[in-house]
Amino acid sequence: MTPPLDPDRIAEAVRALLGEIDPDPGRPELAATPARVAEAWRRFASGHAVDVDALLEAGAMDATDDGLVLVRDITFYSVCEHHLVPFFGRCHVGYVPGERIVGLSKIARLVDAFARRLQVQERMTAQIADALERVLRPAGVMVVAEAQHLCMMMRGCDQDTAVVTTRAARGVFTARADLVGEFLERIR
Repeated sequence: MTPPLDPDRIAEAVRALLGEIDPDPGRPELAATPARVAEAWRRFASGHAVDVDALLEAGAMDATDDGLVLVRDITFYSVCEHHLVPFFGRCHVGYVPGERIVGLSKIARLVDAFARRLQVQERMTAQIADALERVLRPAGVMVVAEAQHLCMMMRGCDQDTAVVTTRAARGVFTARADLVGEFLERIR
């Protein structure tokens, strides 16, 4: 958990950045840009303020089934901590309940909470799996994230169609190929 962002300090930093990259940073078209950027970053970084354990605990209930629970195609938007440019895509989250399950909307909110932080996709994928494992204590968790990264699309290697896929598996998903196969088939 982090303190709320200070929009005045962010706007000041954006003004300094504009002064370095635009030959005319005082032009009227840029006058409101620092405030707009500060407001946008409040949303982009809002995941830092989310207590993910409390989020999951609030939606947890006793399990009534032991079959695969899968929420697929959860859209997410994040910001790469290396270049401060977006990456975005879809996340698929599955788990085999142990003692507890969670409301399905909490899974989408969990993905959003981790995505809306300065982030790398590999860590985000693992954090989602770890939070579910820690709070729900399921028999297993699997998370697959697929994303496009503007840092790859707009700079360096200029790969505008590349998709990065990351996977985190916990519990029974590390030992049961049939369960992994079922998960992968259902997200296709």
